[in-house]
Amino acid sequence: MRLLHTMLRVGDLERSLAFYTEVLGMRLLRRKDYPGGRYTLAFVGYGEESDHTVLELTHNWDTSHYEIGSGYGHIALGVDDIVATCEAIRAKGGRVVREPGPKQHGTTVIAFAEDPDGYKVELIELASRAHGA
Repeated sequence: MRLLHTMLRVGDLERSLAFYTEVLGMRLLRRKDYPGGRYTLAFVGYGEESDHTVLELTHNWDTSHYEIGSGYGHIALGVDDIVATCEAIRAKGGRVVREPGPKQHGTTVIAFAEDPDGYKVELIELASRAHGA
């Protein structure tokens, strides 16, 4: 078995695509409208679906906002230089909601950004992860 994708419902597909592609550097892999069901699916990621886990953005045409449930946590991305990544996110109009630093009760360096719908994206500095917990 292999993890294929994670799905998020988004209120404004174009705004979300801009965040995930322009701010976080993912590529739009495929997109399809389903007029009969009044929704669009867009898949984004850092590599092809055949080899990588990707993110499915679902836009229901008649819904412009979702409440994020208390069971949802975050998406995690591994990065080489967390400070430079946070600076780049801010420079592109993204929102960093937790500055880089060691995670609570550990040494792994993390930060959090937030997408336009309020979903959290954890950034994990890969070098610090290799050296601690």
